[in-house]
Amino acid sequence: MDALGNFFDTLDSMLGGSVWFPYVLLGVGLFFTIYLKFPQVRYFKHAVRIVSGKYDKKSHQGDTTHFQALSTALSGTVGTGNIGGVALAISIGGPAALFWMWMTAFFGMTTKFVEVTLSHKYREKTEDGTMAGGPMYYMDKRLNMKWLAILFAIATVISSFGTGSLPQINNIAQGMEATFGFEPMATGAVLSILLALVILGGIKRIAAITSKIVPLMAAVYVIGALLVIFYNIENIGPSFASVFTEAFTGSAAAGGFLGASFAYAFNRGVNRGLFSNEAGQGSAPIAHASAKADEPVSEGMVSILEPFIDTIIICTLTGLVILSSGVWNEKFDTHFERSSMTVLQGNYSDQSDEDRTDLYNYLNGNGSDVAPYNGTINVINGKAINKDFTILHSRSVAEDLRFGITERHVYTGEVEVKDGQIVDDSISVMGKSLVHSAELTTKAFTRGFLGDNGKYIVSIGLLLFAFSTAIAWSYYGDRAMTYLLGSRSVMPYRVFYVAGFFWASFADTTLVWKLAAVAIVVMTLPNLFGIMLLRKEMKDSVKDYWQKLEKDKSN
Repeated sequence: MDALGNFFDTLDSMLGGSVWFPYVLLGVGLFFTIYLKFPQVRYFKHAVRIVSGKYDKKSHQGDTTHFQALSTALSGTVGTGNIGGVALAISIGGPAALFWMWMTAFFGMTTKFVEVTLSHKYREKTEDGTMAGGPMYYMDKRLNMKWLAILFAIATVISSFGTGSLPQINNIAQGMEATFGFEPMATGAVLSILLALVILGGIKRIAAITSKIVPLMAAVYVIGALLVIFYNIENIGPSFASVFTEAFTGSAAAGGFLGASFAYAFNRGVNRGLFSNEAGQGSAPIAHASAKADEPVSEGMVSILEPFIDTIIICTLTGLVILSSGVWNEKFDTHFERSSMTVLQGNYSDQSDEDRTDLYNYLNGNGSDVAPYNGTINVINGKAINKDFTILHSRSVAEDLRFGITERHVYTGEVEVKDGQIVDDSISVMGKSLVHSAELTTKAFTRGFLGDNGKYIVSIGLLLFAFSTAIAWSYYGDRAMTYLLGSRSVMPYRVFYVAGFFWASFADTTLVWKLAAVAIVVMTLPNLFGIMLLRKEMKDSVKDYWQKLEKDKSN
């Protein structure tokens, strides 16, 4: 697992974690925002009217209504990224990461407008009579780049696991275990059966279910978040201030948080923003291709609402809950995940300015004398005897360390460490450290009017959010398989999808997130390349849409 985690880290450093990727993603959104004259602002009101059904006609071809298509696409984006993803971004990038999530969403509203319009324009009807669309169709039919279309479709299948299946159930299982004590494998088994029953019904059943789940889950989560925010209302001002003041400087050390450079906060904020709203990834166009509409631009305008709802509203609420409650820089007793843990040579303290500086430089790649530990830790009754090492977990200095075979059985003996990693996988480590992902959000929701009962809001919200995301992404994957190998390949794909969903319920959390980070970027780059090539056609399509609308009004 350590080797696999390191492999994903290497890929991520070359792709989503690279210096250039956030600039490419934001750059494309910024370009289209200026090129199309801020459509996310100018067309927002019109988009709401379209979703309300004002322009619907029975003669329009498609499988779903505008609202159902929006709900399906939202169910694909509103998931663990809004609960666990925001928490992960803040835990590693500080408050500044939230600012860059906002920027990703604002410019992403335009990016999504473009990708959905073009994908809807070149959709086609399949052998079974349903609509199929997505970036692979405009790449093939309009750009005549079948190789690019195939690359995108393959990346979509991979990303359906990395974005839609694996991290979703992983966070659900983690939340259900923390809140109700349910075994992750049992949670995975029950939800895998439910998932199979839903996705076998195809897009119409998926759309019918998601159009009911999305409004319900949003209402429950928003109310719960507001109860925490108003309880900590005196901290809202400072929280907002930290988001803006640290946006271009990075986040300073605070509490157990060792600090994050501007580059790190910027990169993680943009990366998590993409995972949350998927603008530019090319996933939402697959859902919108099923919508009943004769004007692709109108469906593109509907998609403008997605990043706004997903990131500007829901992710912001999550971020404010975490920041105002103060849990983001507090240490909690937790079980250490191997892929989030590093053993360092020497004894460091986050109470020492000198040590904090050394660790900050080490974590942010600024050059440091801090080195991984190589040697043996002597343990008696779960406690380390030698003090020549420091464990970092979740980018914080771990305290009150306990070594065990399980959480209930302490360990006595020697613990071999090589290059900062414990060699024996059977030895677990527990103690106090910062936490991240869904666990951090759960802690934050207990700091409101509901007290400890607030954790149930996260568990219920996470269950609904993540499960609906897994449903939507199964559809994205089966449309990609339809393009690649035809309709007969859909059923085998669904079997593998459900099996992967079950496996991830008890897999390493951080490892799953690392896979997701890589899969997203592999899918995004071909799509951004494709829509840039069709920029002029997009502009002409918008112009033609408004001319037709004006003509219809005059008639």
